[in-house]
Amino acid sequence: MATHPAQTDTPAPGDSYVQSFARGLQVIRSFSANAPHQTLSEVAAGSGLTRAGARRILLTLQTLGYVVTDGKLFTLTPRILDLGFAYLSSMPIWNRAEPVMEALVQQVQESCSAAVLDATDIVYVMRVPTQKIMRISLGVGSRLPAYCTSLGRLLLADLEDDEVRARLEASDIQALTKHTVTDIDVLMAKVAQARKQQWCLVNQELEEGLISVAAPIVDRHGRMVAALNISGQANRTSAKVMQETMLPALVDAAKKVSQLL
Repeated sequence: MATHPAQTDTPAPGDSYVQSFARGLQVIRSFSANAPHQTLSEVAAGSGLTRAGARRILLTLQTLGYVVTDGKLFTLTPRILDLGFAYLSSMPIWNRAEPVMEALVQQVQESCSAAVLDATDIVYVMRVPTQKIMRISLGVGSRLPAYCTSLGRLLLADLEDDEVRARLEASDIQALTKHTVTDIDVLMAKVAQARKQQWCLVNQELEEGLISVAAPIVDRHGRMVAALNISGQANRTSAKVMQETMLPALVDAAKKVSQLL
């Protein structure tokens, strides 16, 4: 199993930490689907900066073409996507994995996604949907909590137990549905189960009616670098049916993607 550092407190400024750059990233992250257009005061509040500090960063981002303003509201421009696609383009594996995922979607008639672990969240790096099955709109770059997702629990399973517990304790654990597991000891047991069986199924813990199952994508050293999942609606496909009829196809697809690494 691999050990990856959990997200830690912001380090103090120094030779290896550029505070102004970190603040710039805070400003960028203050924008979201819920706050796509913001006033200066809203950006300052969302990024934890003073109005003067936020203003300097916004004007810098505007000069570089990453932000536009109508004089009152600030909005990110499509150029901001360059930052995320730099990661995807540095890993051409996902372009090669897409046909495998598309074939899986055709076979099982359910949506397929690939994600990686980032601190307490999963981040989607590829998604092939069939139809909208979630209240949440997902795409490349979308984040979801690891503790209540099949992808997240499986990716956590590649870590040592003490690291898993640290990340769970750092998570904002909430009962998103009546099925959501919130007890850390129970979550530890479920991660251990995923580690043992090398797949993970989560039944309606992220969203009512949503069932998903995940399989690992591993590199040549056997280290899990990502995970692949399929998601479906409980009123159309039960957890038992998904495990019995779709999991084998998912595992096979994950192995094919692993061979591309």
